[in-house]
Amino acid sequence: MIRLDAAAAGFAQAFTALVDARRESSADVTRDVAAIVADVRQHGEAAVAELTLRLDRHDLAETGWGIEPATCAAAYDALEPGLRTALDLAAARIRAYHERQKPVDSDWRDEAGVRLGARWSAVDAAGLYVPGGRAAYPSSLLMNAIPAKVAGVRRLAMVTPTPDGQINPLVLAAAHLAGVDEVWRIGGAQAVAALAYGAGPIAPVDVVTGPGNAWVAEAKRQLYGVVGIDMVAGPSEIVVVADAANDPEWIAADLLSQAEHDTVTQSILFTDDAVFADAVAAAVERQLDTLATGTVARQAWEANGAIVTVASLAEAMPLVDRLAPEHLQLAVDDPDTLFARVRHAGSVFLGRHTPEAIGDYVAGPNHVLPTGRRARFASGLSVLDFMKRTSFLGLDETALAELGPATIALAEAEGLPAHARSVALRLRTNR
Repeated sequence: MIRLDAAAAGFAQAFTALVDARRESSADVTRDVAAIVADVRQHGEAAVAELTLRLDRHDLAETGWGIEPATCAAAYDALEPGLRTALDLAAARIRAYHERQKPVDSDWRDEAGVRLGARWSAVDAAGLYVPGGRAAYPSSLLMNAIPAKVAGVRRLAMVTPTPDGQINPLVLAAAHLAGVDEVWRIGGAQAVAALAYGAGPIAPVDVVTGPGNAWVAEAKRQLYGVVGIDMVAGPSEIVVVADAANDPEWIAADLLSQAEHDTVTQSILFTDDAVFADAVAAAVERQLDTLATGTVARQAWEANGAIVTVASLAEAMPLVDRLAPEHLQLAVDDPDTLFARVRHAGSVFLGRHTPEAIGDYVAGPNHVLPTGRRARFASGLSVLDFMKRTSFLGLDETALAELGPATIALAEAEGLPAHARSVALRLRTNR
């Protein structure tokens, strides 16, 4: 774990190194994924079946490609009541939040008499990637499927790896609750390629969303353009800005809530109190020894964790912006003052009683967020990722007479005479 002091000599260089540290896929992953994508594009069903047998150790001819909706419904019905209530609460809050994101069509006529506007519509089909195996997250399924349904997507096809043919029943229950139309027993880069190109019983989709490992993220990157994607997601990250009035144990738990995801996740604390910084570091060490995920979390903390001491928390905010973190917690009494200074963050958690973990499950805002400093130019998953906007315009003779001469002048200046003629002919006819 790195300890930095903003007042120390060499801080600027050390912090720049922290900002620039890369934790994402290697050239080997890029090469391997390109081969898989090409294989699926050329051989379709056979390629997916062979890769599934080799990597997930089950034969699709025996286990079957799909999981029936009735199986998903049965998994939901079989949930322990408390867990089903929690899943229902999460789904309801996610749906309510995303309903408020739906865009409004526009249609008006301007002073020149031109009719202008835009109409929003959902994509026809969306593919959802849901991790399987050790990282089986029903919460991510809800976060991806519910915005798609709110947007009006007609067909939701979910892919999820089922190592040795096994699948997490909670994932099936979430698929039922979210209204997923198809569930396919495939994962990895080959599943993303199957969604993009189609393979066997799987028809192509228009958009692919959802988290996954480095191979899944790289497959989405390579297939962007064949399909739309939500984002190229890298390892998770959290930045916590906290003063000494916090309980060090709380802040340590917040930092480890991301460190336990993967060995390449990043957890960073900014504080204006060196004694508090020491207390949090000690609390992290104590908690690492008690976590079932402690081995993974320790590797992440020791390789990518950092505690940065600053003269004031206001001084921390430009540094936070440089990191543009996926998750930002402002654990202070007056978080709005600091929040007003934030320009780049995927999602912000305001106050001492708003741990990031709440946002992962039941708060409502989407937890699929930009990582790797992409919050400088990207936003979290939303209803808009499953929709597209079609602009329209309509002119009558009067409006064409108003705009036509300028159009002709610009077209001729650009050396495009057919553009100019298509307008000029109408103007002559109208005279």
